[in-house]
Amino acid sequence: MATVDSASLKGPNLADDLSIWGLVAQADLVVQAVMIVLAVSSVWCWAIIFDKVRYFRRLRQQAEEFEELFWSGGSLEELYDRIGDAPGHPLAALFVAAMKEWTHSAKRGLNPQDGTAQANLQRRVDRVINVALAREMEALEKYMGFLATVGSTAPFVGLFGTVWGIMNSFQAIAFTNNTSLAVVAPGIAEALLATALGLVAAIPAVVAYNKLSNDLGRYGGRLETFAGEFTALLSRQLSEGPLR
Repeated sequence: MATVDSASLKGPNLADDLSIWGLVAQADLVVQAVMIVLAVSSVWCWAIIFDKVRYFRRLRQQAEEFEELFWSGGSLEELYDRIGDAPGHPLAALFVAAMKEWTHSAKRGLNPQDGTAQANLQRRVDRVINVALAREMEALEKYMGFLATVGSTAPFVGLFGTVWGIMNSFQAIAFTNNTSLAVVAPGIAEALLATALGLVAAIPAVVAYNKLSNDLGRYGGRLETFAGEFTALLSRQLSEGPLR
């Protein structure tokens, strides 16, 4: 249990003691640590939120541009040569991964009449696309766990600071044998500030996590749809010769 310094009970100006910075400065070390953790978590959450929102917006634009090229009727081999080894976004990464496997088999002289070879190539392409899809989704989900953790734990961390601050207030009452507002106000105020910081960190994290999860789910569905369509297209091409 934290001890109460008698000098801290005789602040020269109550208004100064109850200012935001004054509360932080005079708070118990435990409460200060809670406030710092919550403040840093809130700043980091906002950084993640802004980065993810911009990133998903850019991904949607890139996906639309790529799908327009993909379905334009041009040669897929030319598109693959243009993208090369730097796809730049998940949709193109799936395309490149599948085309690498396809062109590797084509260079080995795949016989269109060999059903076993065609089936093996189809399985390899499916496996490559699934691995690429899992890898891209894992990258897209980066830092989402942090938002979920902050959203679920920050209120309780703030509550811990609240309880600790109230205990300090009771200690101040016991030490001075005085229940006046001047004695109990600093501890109560710092306790409420810890609660407020917990909510400030948690609420945006929860809202952003739900919104970004929906965006991620829609984009993941777009990737899966493209993977299925592209796999079907490659399957048809197995018996028709070179890609067009």
